[in-house]
Amino acid sequence: MPERDITVIGASAGGVEALKTLISGLPADIRASFFVVLHFPPFERSHLPEILSRVGRYPAVHPAHGESIQPGRIYVAPPDRHLLIKSGRIELWRGPKENYVRPAVDPLFRTAAQEYGPRVIGVVLSGMLDDGTAGLIEIKNKGGLAVVQDPDDALFSSMPKSALSKDHVDYSVKLSVMPDLITSLLADSPVRSAAGVAMTTNDSYVPVNLTCPECRGPLSESDDGSLTKLRCLVGHAYSIESAVAAHADAQERALWAAIVSLEEGALLLRKAAERSERSQANRMIAQAETRQAQAQVIRKMLEQTSEELL
Repeated sequence: MPERDITVIGASAGGVEALKTLISGLPADIRASFFVVLHFPPFERSHLPEILSRVGRYPAVHPAHGESIQPGRIYVAPPDRHLLIKSGRIELWRGPKENYVRPAVDPLFRTAAQEYGPRVIGVVLSGMLDDGTAGLIEIKNKGGLAVVQDPDDALFSSMPKSALSKDHVDYSVKLSVMPDLITSLLADSPVRSAAGVAMTTNDSYVPVNLTCPECRGPLSESDDGSLTKLRCLVGHAYSIESAVAAHADAQERALWAAIVSLEEGALLLRKAAERSERSQANRMIAQAETRQAQAQVIRKMLEQTSEELL
């Protein structure tokens, strides 16, 4: 019978310190592979593999696409690529963002569950919003184990709290004891067979009167009673919480674009007025002042929204 030998870990804000604590506490004799997704800006260089290699006992790397999975390694998702597990190999995919991020935690958790079922331990650490929640559900449905950092112990508690709210977590512990817990779970007796384990049903999506914040395509909704998911035709996927955050970001960009358009229009009208006869020039100046006033209204609205969030 197979043993647990796949540990997938997701983190976001506050995740570097959490990962350092977890990885540094693992012993050197574990015959398992570790996979890490940390939300990261797409055009920055990630030093996370060097950091984890320095504090821990296992080499950490950004893997190559198609690389075979080896025990005693830590595979870190590179910036702007989803980290997937397929048929004993690693796939790096610049596919649609999920939960408004790439790399995202859910694709890693989902593919690990599909490929390795009860051999998987899923871990959610510090982070904002709720990436990883849906992936943990997939891991549990395939017979794996779910471990979550105690929200009171996390620098940012949203991701752990979201995972715990769905009532599918096996362990919620402080970081100080998590390395020992993971070690004991990996060294436990052979895992049960996948026979009789609840399997994930195919998600059924129905159209809703919403558009994707990323590409503006129509969204469809799937609700299994425990988690609501949204997905567009392109493949961008969201939880309700991440969709709210993505929509707010898209709305802000649209409003700033409106300010630029209105102020540019006012400037062009004033330039045109300088070259026009008096009556036409007066009308253009009045139109310019109207556009400038409209831009100021939007600017004040954005400033007020920012103050409410502080």
